[in-house]
Amino acid sequence: MSITMSSACLPVFTTMLTNLSHMLDKAQAFVDAKKCDPLALTQFRLAPDMLPFTRQVLIACDAAKNGVARLSGVEAPKFEDNEVTLPELKARIQKTLDYLATVPADKLDGTELKEITFPVGREGTRTMLGEAYLKHWATPNVYFHTTTAYAMLRHNGVELGKADFLLGNAA
Repeated sequence: MSITMSSACLPVFTTMLTNLSHMLDKAQAFVDAKKCDPLALTQFRLAPDMLPFTRQVLIACDAAKNGVARLSGVEAPKFEDNEVTLPELKARIQKTLDYLATVPADKLDGTELKEITFPVGREGTRTMLGEAYLKHWATPNVYFHTTTAYAMLRHNGVELGKADFLLGNAA
């Protein structure tokens, strides 16, 4: 069986977001055990000009949901981006996973040559063909922001390892 657009994104995004949710469980356990302020994690930045941890989680979710929506034509839910706490971020991940579960594979399959125009930055747009968009924009963004969130938690002492990042197995 050859790879399809649906098999290249739905299980991959679902696994990464499920792993991210698992990392948030470990972050909550860390906060509870150390009795530290959870804002020390959720508002943490690796660099002054970098988005904080909370935004990394929100963008990972948005990259998955908007990527699938643009390819499939199945409207994505709009979220308010008002999550602040670790439980709220976990709920955001779950809402994204719930949406991904509703997208039929046949709405994604065959979209390799579909033109996808999407926002880039505050005012720009970019257009790519579906397969290139999935391979070179949507998927790398999910991985980038999930990896950055992982690194932020790890930097702050949350006991995470490679096994936590690769926890899921959608095979």
